[in-house]
Amino acid sequence: MKVKIVNKSAYATPHYATEQSAGMDLKANIETPVTLRPLERAMIPTGLYIALEEGTEAQVRPRSGLAAKHGISVLNAPGTIDADYRGEVKVILVNLSNEEFTINPGERIAQMVVARYEKVEWEEVETLDA
Repeated sequence: MKVKIVNKSAYATPHYATEQSAGMDLKANIETPVTLRPLERAMIPTGLYIALEEGTEAQVRPRSGLAAKHGISVLNAPGTIDADYRGEVKVILVNLSNEEFTINPGERIAQMVVARYEKVEWEEVETLDA
């Protein structure tokens, strides 16, 4: 699937690290480090703008290494980028640890997975199958 992207960041366009990777790393497009105190959150810009096709979404997910080693997660995981959104992709990071954590310019802060989805049509019924 082709996805249009405008990359205003100082870094390379996201790419798959391996042939079977599901997600692409997103990097912090910041000029100076940002320090998150315990339980603090911040919206970190990526400098990326995307145009997804109808019937697809981009999911922004935590990086397992940041979560396991430092307690850093994506607050609304997975964050959803809808096909009609054209603003900058930003990542809401939260520090769930007891120690400060500093995000440096260009640091890999999350991963993005693009996926298709189905629209549902509700069928109201009185009961459901067991």
